[in-house]
Amino acid sequence: MNTPAHDWRARSTDLKLDGRAVIAGQRVAAVTGETFNCVSPIDGRTIGHIARGGEADINAAVASSRRAFDDGRWAHQAPASRKRTLVRFAEKILAARDELALLETLDMGKPIKYSLSVDVPSAARCIAWYAEAVDKIYDEIAPTAHTALALITREPMGVIGAVVPWNYPMIMAAWKLGPALAAGNSVVLKPSEKSPLTALRLAELALEAGLPEGVFNVVPGFGHEAGEALALHMDVDAIGFTGSTRVGRKMLEYAGRSNLKRVYNELGGKSAFVVFPDFDDIERAAKTVAGSMFFNQGESCNAPSRVFVHESVADEFVKIVAGEAPGYQPGDPLNAATEMGALVDDTQLRTVLGYIEAGRAEGAHIAVGGQQVRAETGGYFVEPTVFEGVNNGMRIAREEIFGPVMSVIRFKTEEEAIALANDSSYGLQASVWSSNINRAHRVARALRAGTVHVNQYDEDDITVPFGGFKQSGNGRDKSLHAFDKYTELKTTWIRLE
Repeated sequence: MNTPAHDWRARSTDLKLDGRAVIAGQRVAAVTGETFNCVSPIDGRTIGHIARGGEADINAAVASSRRAFDDGRWAHQAPASRKRTLVRFAEKILAARDELALLETLDMGKPIKYSLSVDVPSAARCIAWYAEAVDKIYDEIAPTAHTALALITREPMGVIGAVVPWNYPMIMAAWKLGPALAAGNSVVLKPSEKSPLTALRLAELALEAGLPEGVFNVVPGFGHEAGEALALHMDVDAIGFTGSTRVGRKMLEYAGRSNLKRVYNELGGKSAFVVFPDFDDIERAAKTVAGSMFFNQGESCNAPSRVFVHESVADEFVKIVAGEAPGYQPGDPLNAATEMGALVDDTQLRTVLGYIEAGRAEGAHIAVGGQQVRAETGGYFVEPTVFEGVNNGMRIAREEIFGPVMSVIRFKTEEEAIALANDSSYGLQASVWSSNINRAHRVARALRAGTVHVNQYDEDDITVPFGGFKQSGNGRDKSLHAFDKYTELKTTWIRLE
């Protein structure tokens, strides 16, 4: 954790990056031989060349996964056997902690301290948790008449296509891989073209742990090429997708155009953070929202970007949040003291700066931040930014920005706060802050979100489901409920003579 930045830079220089796909247990170039540049957002430097997978590569990966599923090399193993392999996989992830953390930081710009302390251990814990769970799930016998025996069994679906985003590459991959592999499926993973490095390394570690060849394939490439080919493939049984609502709609369209495969979308968010004047520690609420909003450079679907504060405490609240901002000033992601790193690429930088300009144009004013910084490094850094004077109709309050930009909106009554918080096309997470237990329960029940936090934010565990209402998606990642996405229920009816 305390490795100096210059040592991380030296390690990055020594890295030997292999950008080829992993198909049928082998590293392979794209069928076309084409590659694309892997550019680090820390300094704009090209750090590797990645196989540009397309339809032919997806076809090869799906065929490999189908063979592996049909011959039972993984699906027919006893749950306890699959558990042992996945536990070894989790152990290998932890053993490769420094390497994976460095890849994650170089690839998408997050601080090395969080790649080490959050991303790697969270991914490993996810794989291990599903490994431990799979031999503890029982099937059912239905309460039929005594003349019949009706068995209800849970079976793997077959070939799962997993498409994951660039903001938490390892964690999002693990959320799909854990339950899908534990249940006995084969998986074809398409990582974001903006952050493919750890996915490719995970596939190698899985093979080292004993996962049979072909069970887990990784095809890097662009969404409109490899991603679309995977979602349209007639031999893929389900898609687990995490990403934007715009692409989530396309995933549903692709399913309709192909084999009606199941599509489980975990999409965007515009999470509400509601602070009532009766909460007895406004400072803690303000510091919590700053930490949650600016974590991971604001590139989190559950970031509390809409902050509703009662008008009687709003001035104090904004002052405290603005005072916290200097602690999140972007720094060198390879420095262990850095709290906020770089946005993932130049496109995202321009998107975030565009929203900041839109906020100004619509009449909101900036309480703190609002500027690009560290431009001389060649990287993509934006200050933590807080808008005041926002109304719920502004673009910055309605659209997902995916950057360190917070909107503070004042309210007068509890009813108004609930109405404003629910006035969104999204419903991923929310938070209510009140020292009145009746109000806390009442408002939590009224908020339309997949997770509602009370007097805290972002406390989390693999044992609880993650997903949203409305256009934040369907299905749930994490917890035992995730098995529902990657298994089929079969009824076997036996007539007893």
